[in-house]
Amino acid sequence: MTAHTPTASLPGPDAIQQLRKLGTSVWLDDLSRDRLRSGNLQEIIASKGIAGVTTNPAIFATAMGAGTAYDAQIADLAATETPAVNAVFAMASDDVREACDAFTGIYETTDGVDGRVSLEVDPRLAHDREATVAQARELAEKVDRPNVMIKIPATEECLPAITDVLAEGISVNVTLIFSVSRYRQVCEAFLNGLEAAADNGKDLSTIHSVASFFVSRVDTEVDKRLEKLGETELQGQAALANARLAYAAFEETLLTNPRWEKLRAKGAHIQRPLWASTSVKNPDYPDTLYVDALAGPRTVNTMPEATLDAVIDHSEADEDLLSDKKMQAEIVFQLLDDVGVDLGDVWQVLEEEGVQKFIDSWEELLETVDQQLRAKKGEA
Repeated sequence: MTAHTPTASLPGPDAIQQLRKLGTSVWLDDLSRDRLRSGNLQEIIASKGIAGVTTNPAIFATAMGAGTAYDAQIADLAATETPAVNAVFAMASDDVREACDAFTGIYETTDGVDGRVSLEVDPRLAHDREATVAQARELAEKVDRPNVMIKIPATEECLPAITDVLAEGISVNVTLIFSVSRYRQVCEAFLNGLEAAADNGKDLSTIHSVASFFVSRVDTEVDKRLEKLGETELQGQAALANARLAYAAFEETLLTNPRWEKLRAKGAHIQRPLWASTSVKNPDYPDTLYVDALAGPRTVNTMPEATLDAVIDHSEADEDLLSDKKMQAEIVFQLLDDVGVDLGDVWQVLEEEGVQKFIDSWEELLETVDQQLRAKKGEA
């Protein structure tokens, strides 16, 4: 089976082209109206080679909480008595729709594999299957672009929601994955979703999905625990080992699965692992660590612009460092277990914190937008 290699005809500097040759698509983890209206997004698509965009509640909290780019729309929304939560989704959907249009060429060139823009459901719905499905459907309709992906968290309660949304023919970015065991459940939800979509008469070739596996937060949590245990020689190894075990699970659970072969024969696209949270949190680590060391076939790496610039400037990615790395990664996990790191607890803590961080950002954003709406009403 040949690996997916993002087309070399896309623009981009040498380092980005090299990642593409290894099989990794580079997406930007950021979006704002300032980027869109200034032409910055189009410029970095051309000059820096990004092939997609991911967003999350924290990104929109930053974008909408500063500057004047949203003032005119805030005034219009205030005039119609729009609640803050509806206003946020109205503005976010407009931004995502405009970004989708900016990526139309890449979307068409790559047969829909790249050129993708993600929009996340309300993080407060992370434990509510039905509400998540309803909002995913609503957001997909609101954006109304074939290259939008709806982000759904990989909580236990939302695993069935992932299946439900895919079954409706909506492309999904599964987010907040930390453990390999949860990732295997995500793969199962993906297969179930595509099988249901086929039963529903959907065109499988139009449905795409990525599984966002968080990286740097793993090292942050495990390194903290290793520090307390006095086992600092193992610091900086857990995140890469975890991602490589996830990639091995991708090969085992999806690529060699007879169920996948049947779906592929019907035109389905594989759900690619996406490496998220790839900016290093520890300044002692190389700033391209979670890019160079996770380059490989059929993957996406989404990163903030500072990491993107570092990759362009001095990336050393020159080989596939994902395939055939399962044994080495298992050794790292065994060593962590031997010194007393409870990885099961690590995964639980990271998922709970991940959901809560997005909820906190979301509620902060709602409060900010509510204040902006009230201020505009006062001006009227």
